[in-house]
This record gives sequence, C-alpha cells and structure tokens, in this order.
Amino acid sequence: METKLNIREWKEFIVGDLFNLINSTAYHKKDITESEENDNKIAYITRSKFNNGLNMYVKKEDLLNVNPKNTISFGAENANFFFQEEEYITGNKMYYVDTQNLKPHTILFIKTIFEKGFSDNYSFSDGMIPERIRNKKIKLPVDEKGNPDWNYMEQYMKSIEKKSLIYLKNLNKSSNQSNKMNITEWKPFHLYDIFNIDPGTKMDKVAMKFNNPTINFVGRSGTNNGVTAIVDEVDGYKPYKAGNLTLALGGAYLGSCFIQEKDFYTSQNVIVLIPKINISFNAKKFICSVIFKEGNTHYKAFINELNRHIDTDFTIMLPIDEFGNLDYKYMDEYIKNIYNNIKKKIKTLQNITK
Repeated sequence: METKLNIREWKEFIVGDLFNLINSTAYHKKDITESEENDNKIAYITRSKFNNGLNMYVKKEDLLNVNPKNTISFGAENANFFFQEEEYITGNKMYYVDTQNLKPHTILFIKTIFEKGFSDNYSFSDGMIPERIRNKKIKLPVDEKGNPDWNYMEQYMKSIEKKSLIYLKNLNKSSNQSNKMNITEWKPFHLYDIFNIDPGTKMDKVAMKFNNPTINFVGRSGTNNGVTAIVDEVDGYKPYKAGNLTLALGGAYLGSCFIQEKDFYTSQNVIVLIPKINISFNAKKFICSVIFKEGNTHYKAFINELNRHIDTDFTIMLPIDEFGNLDYKYMDEYIKNIYNNIKKKIKTLQNITK
C-alpha cells in the first residue's frame, strides 16, 4: 500500500458522533503505591509528553475505576494522545477516547489524526477537555457508502509498520558493522611530537570589544566548537589561523579539543596546537577525539588538570604504519567511514518518516 496519503476524497466527521470522550478518574500520588512487582501492577498515566504518558506502575488492589485497554489517553493541558494497550489509571485532568471496538492499528491511525488536528490548538490557558472537542471535526478516509473506512486505516498503519521495521532492521544492521579498533599495535605519542604547542592569547572575554566582531573567541567550553563569542580584532595581537586545534586544559570542559574553522583568539587555560606538518581535516578530527578521551579518562577538573602535564607526560595512543610512523591515512579513512555510516543512518531515519 502507498504510504503517502491522498486526503482529497476524505470526509469530515464530528468527533462526538464517532467516539465517546470519557473523563478519567483522577488518582493522586499520595493515594497510590508504586509497584516493583511483575504481576498485579497497572500503568499510571499522567500529563506527560514522554514514554506514552507513563509515570510509573502502581499496585492494582483498591483501584475502583480502571480505564479499559485499547483506548486513547489525553491530558487537558499538553494535548498529547497515547494509545494504551493495557488497562491503566490516570492522574489529574486526564481523559480518554473510547476506541475499544477498533483494532489496534486503526486506533493508532485515529491517534495520529487527533494529534494532527488538536495538539497545536490547545494550551494551559485553553485546556483540551472533552466538552471542547466533541463538536470538532476531523477528516477520515471513507468507504463506498461514505462511512469511515476502518479497514483502510488498519491496512495503512500495517504498511507503515512493515516499512518501518525494514528500515529499522537496515539501521541496526549498519549500526552493527564494526568500527571497533584494534589498538594493540598503536604507539604512544606526546603532543609535541605532532604539534607546536602554543600557550594561546590568554585573553579575558570581558575585556574584549564587540563593535566590529570578526574574530572567534575560544574559551573553555564543550559546545559550539569552543567558541564563546565573536569579538573585534585587537591591535597588536594577530589571531591564530583557521585549521589549528584548541585544547581546554582545565575547568568543567577539560580536554575539549576542536579544529577551529575561522581565525580566533583564546581565553585563559586554552592552548593552541599547530600541526608541524600538513594534516587532513579528518585526521585532525581523529586526534581531537583521542585527546578528549584521554583527557577525560585520566585527568580531573580542578584536581588534576592538564596544565602541568601537557608539555611533559601527557601522551595519546595513535595508529602507526609498518614503519612505526603515525598512520595519518588510516585516521583519515576511519573518520570518512564514520561520516558515511552516519549519512546512511540519517537517510534511513528520513525514509521512515516519509
């Protein structure tokens, strides 16, 4: 079955004509007991956007009003709909669409229609309660008599499920393709074997000017490539060139190592690694990852930082060729392979959502 929907022939139906919308009994946490048992437990559904609304499992005894399975739960304030395959109870301001007479795949179709139709139209100040949506209209596929085509909905969702399982299988297969390294033949290198280690400009961001910002300012950060601001060029201080690496020696982001894509200055405790020979971008990326891993594994922020080790005993393990030299080609190809696998996985995920 074609998974792209043509809704031109669909028909509008009033929600209340098709479904009963039920106010769910509210159970408060102080009145229920969390269950750690495998048996005699029931789902406690609350106004959450995550995990199918599941807050926890509670003990089933002494619960008087249990919602039936194969219904669609929703909350007044976040307008999220969830298909509940088993019996459940709910917290405050929760409701359900009675879809017990429909097959599971059909219920999933209806759930999606409700999400598309109502989720963007209600908020905390305009809660989505049954009284407000009973008279609303939704569009559904119809059969030759003009009635909702429940069979079409079921078969459509089954085709989506089948397609998704195929793509997920391919995704898992690509994820299982081993990128594990055999490092038994690798060799330790000091950073000064590969780079000229420069102390950086050691500037304070608060002292920088921002009238004509053109230069990246790299600080002790683990995000945005370490760039914390874009600043004016400072007279008498030539910025470092793009393509060099920066490394945070201390602080919460100790070991953060990045290839800088634009000319830059550095803050205190951030050094610059200038390659002694021409190294490809991918090989630099490989080395950055190894530096970060080593820094986070054997050093600790504010206690045993990299400052006093970087020029002396800080070493990283790297692959070598048959002559015992750094194998930059291997590093380059390894990162290329990583990128290619990621692209394939992204494409697979995009195909699932089409």
